[in-house]
Amino acid sequence: MNKHLSIGLSAFALAALLSGCAGTSGTNTSTPPAATTTAPGSAAPGSAPASTSAPAVSTADLKVADSAAGKIVVDGKGMSVYYYTKDVKDSGTSTCTGGCLDAWPAVLAAADTPTVEGVTGTVGTIATPDGKKQLTINGMPVYYYAKDLATGDILGQGVGGVWYLVAPSGEMITAAAAGY
Repeated sequence: MNKHLSIGLSAFALAALLSGCAGTSGTNTSTPPAATTTAPGSAAPGSAPASTSAPAVSTADLKVADSAAGKIVVDGKGMSVYYYTKDVKDSGTSTCTGGCLDAWPAVLAAADTPTVEGVTGTVGTIATPDGKKQLTINGMPVYYYAKDLATGDILGQGVGGVWYLVAPSGEMITAAAAGY
């Protein structure tokens, strides 16, 4: 009797283990990671990818990319970053809080020392209220726009007359993009 019970329990444990493995094989293999407040850019559920080949992902926190607005600063995954004109240069704080951060998530540093490729402006960090490190360029905090879902999107340019793309030099790009 004990032998049958032991074999039965072993078979049950093996079946549970295998069904658990079968239930997870293939999950999240073709779906991008869920969007977070710190790294927008994931495709909406059920949407088709923007291209058949993924852009090269850089290990840099910030780098330079071409856009309809010219050369701009993007994160290591190619997502555009923006300045908020209501922020005060070198204040060490962000004025975008609460609901503002839902639409304009802070661009966070991946490490204590930010790395850059092609950005000539001075890159640094400020502390966020939750203790993370928000990237700054020339003393101004930078943000994502939640509606920018793919690399190359610059939908936040000029929103409300207070959100603007960042040039590699750290200057604010206030001109409208050509054909935008």
